[in-house]
Amino acid sequence: MALSTKRDYYEILGVKKNATLDEIKKAYRELALRYHPDRVPHEQKKEAEEKFKDISEAYAVLSDPQKRALYDQYGHSGIDQRYAYEDIFKGADFSSVFQDLGDFGFGGGLFEDIFSDLGFDFFGGRSSRATGRRRGRDLQIAVSISLEEAATGTEKTISVPRYETCSVCSGSGAKPGTKKITCPQCKGAGRTVVSSGFFQLAQTCARCRGDGYIIQTPCADCRGEGRIKVARKIKVKIPAGVDNNSSLRVRGEGESGSAGKGDLYVVIEVAPHPVFQRQENDILTGVNISIAKAILGGEIEVPTLNGKVSMRIPPGTQSGKIFRLKGKGIPDLHGRGIGDELVRVDVEIPTKLTAEQRRLIEEFARLSGDQIKQESFADRIKKTFSR
Repeated sequence: MALSTKRDYYEILGVKKNATLDEIKKAYRELALRYHPDRVPHEQKKEAEEKFKDISEAYAVLSDPQKRALYDQYGHSGIDQRYAYEDIFKGADFSSVFQDLGDFGFGGGLFEDIFSDLGFDFFGGRSSRATGRRRGRDLQIAVSISLEEAATGTEKTISVPRYETCSVCSGSGAKPGTKKITCPQCKGAGRTVVSSGFFQLAQTCARCRGDGYIIQTPCADCRGEGRIKVARKIKVKIPAGVDNNSSLRVRGEGESGSAGKGDLYVVIEVAPHPVFQRQENDILTGVNISIAKAILGGEIEVPTLNGKVSMRIPPGTQSGKIFRLKGKGIPDLHGRGIGDELVRVDVEIPTKLTAEQRRLIEEFARLSGDQIKQESFADRIKKTFSR
């Protein structure tokens, strides 16, 4: 009996034979992302496609309890005798492997991108890309706001250049009064089948690009594209607490596609502030106080995001002291309270004194026990001409 030349499925995924389903899913996801042909250099594309097929086959078997039991007992022969190649993939839940990644702007989803970007359908179904139906492209636009707007929230009207469904041909791409014709190459299937031994690949039809139809008389407005580029005014509500690089998703405000609209991602840019610096939800500022205020204490006015407020300076305040104004910062984006304002005070040393001011400070120094050498006019003249 001929021995199978196939590699062990567990070895392909890099898991142990007693691996749990979650461990198998995790291993498959990492390998699928690594060997996706669009994620490798061009010269490695062919090799990546072969590895991608191998790991997908391994996952299809090991993620199915019945197929896994047959494989564990009889090896590849147990699978080959029971299932035709295309049947191996039936029932395999590939989408759940990637669902916890969320939506990161991959159009129809990461699962769809990984498989349909290859131009063929592994699992017997017709993907949206293989049939010419595509979700519209996601868009990204940057919006600049002030620190005050970041603290209170705001609404901005932005201009978004995007493709929308052509109103003249209603997205068909054909001139009104004319019709599309069935593609003669794929007979309307949107894909062609390429056979290699017992393995078959369904590839996107090159003639109609997967649409299944050909436009003989294109619409004059959209030139057969079925969509036109416009600049659309959109109102975007920006919540309080956003920061630089915060990203807001506005559903359905991306570009139009035959399988629905994409989303719009608004990336926030908070402009630098002349008075405040931001540290997470706190803001920092600095004020100068006089020597007298530092020594004796008193009230000073401090700027905040909502206007000036009074702040008490206790007697004996040292330069560099930081005071905290509770609740005068930025609201947390997720509703977990409001940050504070941190105020650093610096004692301002006067550069010029009147004779009376100098006398009083010298008297203060004498009473404090400080020895201050008095420099006579003659000493200052000597020092000047000795340089």
